[in-house]
Amino acid sequence: MKYNTYTTKPAPTVKIVGAGPGDADLLTIKAYKAIKNAKAILYDALIGKEILDFANPEATLVYVGKRANNHSYTQEEINQLMVDYAYNYGNVVRLKGGDPYIFGRGHEEYNYVTSFGIDVEVIPGISSAIAVPELSNIPLTKRGISESFWVLTATNRKGELSKDLLQAVKSDATIVVLMGVGKLNKIVELYQQNGKQELPVAIIQNGSLKTSKTVVGSVNTIAEIAIANKIGTPGIIVLGEVVNTNPAFILEKIRYENK
Repeated sequence: MKYNTYTTKPAPTVKIVGAGPGDADLLTIKAYKAIKNAKAILYDALIGKEILDFANPEATLVYVGKRANNHSYTQEEINQLMVDYAYNYGNVVRLKGGDPYIFGRGHEEYNYVTSFGIDVEVIPGISSAIAVPELSNIPLTKRGISESFWVLTATNRKGELSKDLLQAVKSDATIVVLMGVGKLNKIVELYQQNGKQELPVAIIQNGSLKTSKTVVGSVNTIAEIAIANKIGTPGIIVLGEVVNTNPAFILEKIRYENK
């Protein structure tokens, strides 16, 4: 362990840690060790209690979560907190849902903290973009059906529908939309305008958790199905023929369409 030259306090370090999709058992071993050994943990909104229970009982835990329309701290304040806590506690973990470099602003945080000469380590996490569909038995690629997949966020910095969706809708690739449930109607409208009314769609809420819920339909029916099943956030949307590779989903669609 490094120490400051003029004090006996450990040199400030920050670990930017990906916590995965939510299930504590899906943490990497390296993430678990970082959480267990941290003196302070700055954690996001989707970090469950089971994951925080791995922390040392004497560690300082600080909630800095950001959810839609509910930000406890600005990004600038979070950046400064990481620096302040590193100097005061030595070993700090910045704990983020999923993978910190996939729509997680982890690289921005890395650049800010390292600009102070503080050592930063990035510990990847399992991204919900891949893990959550897989846990619902939806393969993002499958021979003869889908040769690639795209991962997009539903909104840009202004809260508007992402322009990347305008390109994605033209592709035959599997499309995974993160943070998109609130924009479901606009996404449906976009796909309808591009003649993809019958494209299979799945929405997975609280993926990897005991409260996980999956609904399936087509572009034309998914919004109504989501309302009927009270689907909310957090959730991801999967659009593509791979959704129909799960026989249970096909039966569910048939039952709905024959009502």
